[in-house]
Amino acid sequence: MLITVFLAGSGCRQEPKPPVAKIIPTKLEKHEHVRTDNYFWLKERDKPEVIDYLKAENQYTEAVMAHTANLQAKLFDEFKTRIKQTDESAPYRKDGYFYYSRVEQGKDYPIYCRRKGSRDAPEKVLIDVNQVAAGHGFCSVPPPAVTTSGAIMAYAVDLVGRRFYDVRFRNLETGEEYKDVIRNVTGNVVWAEDNKTLFYSRQHPETLRSYQIFRHVLGADPAGDTLVFEEKDETFSTYVLKTKSKKYILIASRQTLSAEYRFLDAAKPVGEFRVFLPRQRDHEYQIDHFGDQFYIRTNLAAKNFRLMKTPVARIDVANWKEVLPHRADVFFEDMEIFKDHLVVSERKAGLIQLRVMPWSGQGEHYIDFGEPVYVAATSQNYDLDTPLVRYDYSSLTTPNSVYDYNMVTREKKLVKRDEVLGGFDPVNYQAERLFATARDGTRVPISLVYRKGFRKDGKAPLLLYGYGSYGISTDPNFSAYRVSLLDRGFVYAIAHVRGGQEMGRSWYEDGKLLKKKNTFTDFIDCADYLVKEQYTSPERLFAEGGSAGGLLMGAIFNMRPDLFEGVVAHVPFVDVVTTMLDDCIPLTTAEYDEWGNPNEKPYYDYMVSYSPYDNVAAKHYPNLLVTTGLHDSQVQYWEPAKWVAKLRTMKTDKNRLLLKTEMEAGHGGASGRDKRYKETAFIYAFLLDLV
Repeated sequence: MLITVFLAGSGCRQEPKPPVAKIIPTKLEKHEHVRTDNYFWLKERDKPEVIDYLKAENQYTEAVMAHTANLQAKLFDEFKTRIKQTDESAPYRKDGYFYYSRVEQGKDYPIYCRRKGSRDAPEKVLIDVNQVAAGHGFCSVPPPAVTTSGAIMAYAVDLVGRRFYDVRFRNLETGEEYKDVIRNVTGNVVWAEDNKTLFYSRQHPETLRSYQIFRHVLGADPAGDTLVFEEKDETFSTYVLKTKSKKYILIASRQTLSAEYRFLDAAKPVGEFRVFLPRQRDHEYQIDHFGDQFYIRTNLAAKNFRLMKTPVARIDVANWKEVLPHRADVFFEDMEIFKDHLVVSERKAGLIQLRVMPWSGQGEHYIDFGEPVYVAATSQNYDLDTPLVRYDYSSLTTPNSVYDYNMVTREKKLVKRDEVLGGFDPVNYQAERLFATARDGTRVPISLVYRKGFRKDGKAPLLLYGYGSYGISTDPNFSAYRVSLLDRGFVYAIAHVRGGQEMGRSWYEDGKLLKKKNTFTDFIDCADYLVKEQYTSPERLFAEGGSAGGLLMGAIFNMRPDLFEGVVAHVPFVDVVTTMLDDCIPLTTAEYDEWGNPNEKPYYDYMVSYSPYDNVAAKHYPNLLVTTGLHDSQVQYWEPAKWVAKLRTMKTDKNRLLLKTEMEAGHGGASGRDKRYKETAFIYAFLLDLV
């Protein structure tokens, strides 16, 4: 046996004893530096002893947490009571139909539907995901793709969690299911305007990099599909999309620092794609189309991006004209084009602003949201010829809301706000926006929320969340789950650390590559600030993050174990050096510009200095809960598994160390509603039990 798990002690309650993973030393050498990995063998997922180890860890975790069963059940019931069980999304208009999804009491998955012509027309069920999921432990079906004619639907199904989808087709007028099945692709699909040709992307079977674009004609054998583009550069990924005007099919090739687009008349899908602008190092751009112009969001001579346009017939850079200039204090994040207006998503001082710009030049203005801490984003705007822009809005105290805003009259209409049941009232909660001063003098934003009545005396438990990678901004949105923590006295906070893009492009650049440690020290400095200001104390301070945010958790776990009572690390990227040296697994070659290439010694040395797995030491650590998924397509399960195994042999404390592996899920965790409720209830029980 490679692992053992048993109970020790006597009396009414026996203490579970953790599993012990067998030590099989593997020498890893690079740049004349040798690392010894005692748990390298855990990478072999097909070996029974690996699965046995993961199951033993699950049994141990279940045994340790068994006394919280009633609390978990209570939390689960709270979620089901608070979250409306029969509900539907706000319908959106597209090609003469109103599309929406709904969920029903007692069912785990969405039902995708539409109505023709008006919201009062008879409902047509496109696909009931509950039927697809029947008999399976995991099921993912993204919203289906429907032809512009409205007659044919393509839908993608993943029953494992590794994000390999089978794409199927259905005639929505006759109900006929076509024989065409495109197997093991990404799920990224786009219809051409002939209503019979589908473009889709395929991933590499080992690295999972999306690298090929194919063309499929409905009714043909998918084995004969035409390869229209292959991305040869292993640092780039590719996907397919369509301009809002529906005039062009686009193929995008992107990596951290560069982009390249190809375009094709969507009505002539057998034509040849044409390169819009060849890729250049350090040039990122995106394109859309309106009228006789392409519109380009670009960072060419514009760190925070600017907006350019060029005639379709003259796309060379020399013909580009500026529409929206670069601004040093404002990050240009996104745009939405309409016949009479342009809506620009900007980020200033960490907050999103929606700027309405009439093409006429008259009446430019910003939408007023009325709260100091919030998140807003345009969404589901498929019509060009409309005065209405739809946007999603929420805050730490306001549930997810959908608005239609009239850009001419400036009237806003609440289309839908998620109902939060069980007596929830937003007036009972208070949000704040703070700034902590990092050790290098940088001011780091913190968003936080608590139930009114909270006192700054250091006695409240506080959960501090962080991510800080890829330029992804962590916005202060609402969570119906989180109410269960707030009502039990928790403060919830978000540290908007460098590595995200909350404060502009420089914020991202100052938290990547050889500046990556700023992400970790920012988080620690935010935690220190919250303790100093008596929002909490180290004995009641908890940290949470996932994926690249799990790396953050692993780093602060090593750097300042004295500062936290407990840490929750979801699917954590913790074995940085080994993973980034292995170009045969996902998230390696495409991410050299995010983390650095450890084949180059300066990056290798820097990664070694912070990699959580490599820096485990014989010392006291906080309580730790680690979650992962056996079929994770992004952070492989063995990273958290190895981390936990190594911590077990080296840590000198008696605090909890738990590994929970979803054996039927991937990077996003369980797929069904009830399973998600149970996952969250387990995590909250871990925190509340420690308090």
